[in-house]
Amino acid sequence: MSLFRRLPLFTALCAALPLFAQAQSLVEVYESARAYDATFQSARSQFDANQTKAEQARAGLLPNVGLAASAQRSQLKVFPDLGGSAANVDRIFGSKSATVSASQPLYRPANVAQYKQGVKQVELADAQLLAAEQDLLIRVSQAYFDVLASKDSLTFIKAQKAAVAEQLAFAKRNFEVGTSTITDTREAQARYDLVIAQEIAADNDLRVKKIALDQLVGKPSTEPKPLAGVIALPALLPEEVNTWVELSQAQHPSIKQAQIALDVAELETQKAEAGHKPTVDLVGSYTGTRNDNGTSTSGISSVGSKVYIGTVGVNVNIPLFAGFATQGRIKETLALEDKARNDLEGARRAVAQGTRTAYFGVVSGQGQVKALEAAEASSQSALEANQLGYRVGVRINIDVLNAQSQLFQTKRDLAKARYDVLVGGLKLRQANGTLQAQDLSVVNGLLAQ
Repeated sequence: MSLFRRLPLFTALCAALPLFAQAQSLVEVYESARAYDATFQSARSQFDANQTKAEQARAGLLPNVGLAASAQRSQLKVFPDLGGSAANVDRIFGSKSATVSASQPLYRPANVAQYKQGVKQVELADAQLLAAEQDLLIRVSQAYFDVLASKDSLTFIKAQKAAVAEQLAFAKRNFEVGTSTITDTREAQARYDLVIAQEIAADNDLRVKKIALDQLVGKPSTEPKPLAGVIALPALLPEEVNTWVELSQAQHPSIKQAQIALDVAELETQKAEAGHKPTVDLVGSYTGTRNDNGTSTSGISSVGSKVYIGTVGVNVNIPLFAGFATQGRIKETLALEDKARNDLEGARRAVAQGTRTAYFGVVSGQGQVKALEAAEASSQSALEANQLGYRVGVRINIDVLNAQSQLFQTKRDLAKARYDVLVGGLKLRQANGTLQAQDLSVVNGLLAQ
């Protein structure tokens, strides 16, 4: 095996060995991000808040019970006319009372519609949390493989730098012995300087990608596990794009949210129409009053008394005319209902288009991987042929340098294409709404253990 063949593998191993024991799998990184990511935690808090919507709306169907109490103290003074026979009155009396009242709705269609809206709000919360979880899965996976791709790029550039340095030293020796011109040395030096600049840029890119992953996970120095050597990418199942689209129409969170929004709009119309309907409530109350020293209308010698009154009845309220406010509200809700129906159709079309785009993106990526695998083998053979030709004098130094650059560029493109296919498969499941945390296990199985 030539030195050039050993360099990429040796450099990659040297870079990976110190950190391999600390490397984390994709599932481990996702679990950390799920407990830390502020965006997902915000969605969880919103979900918890929306879970109470049904309980709040149910209050309009349940009894309403209240307790009222009062206490008062009064002074009564009576001054008779001059010459009259009545005596002066100066008396202090008081009263205490307490009332328990209750009301049970018997017929309130608006309250029934409002309760159903509360139930729909809970379903909406489920769909919103699912969308947030799928978004987190994609953000974690993208950040994870961005770091791996950046590390691969830096590794290949370092290996290319070593190979160009070897070629530069070889050109200098040939110039010293007079078998090549100064042009070969200058070309190799120029290519070496270019690779140095690329190395600096790749090192900075890796640092930025690591920062992004650390911020997402909430832990410093997160190290993703690399792929386990040359892997066979998972097959795309089902193979028919229309099957993916059909699944999306039934399961995608965006479509569920749009459908729930339409259901809520229809219920809002029912609430508006209830403005023309009567309401019936069962009401009851019980009042106890205690009078100390009589009342203002009782006699002078009155003593304290206790009075208890219980009532039960039915209240019926029939709306007759509300200044056309109810008719206007009905027209408004019907228009909003049409808007929600159009939004639902738009969501279905957008999801179908997104699913098809993601599907063909994965198919294209798989084709690119196969083509780049063939290109890598061809580039390796071309480099070896140019190196041999340079030694025997039928190739010049620039030919070798170009072949080296092409090989390493192909290696970088191939590594990134593999990562893109893996992330693209997850994005396809997000596009049709079937992405779950369990889907990471398939990708996780391709990583080094």
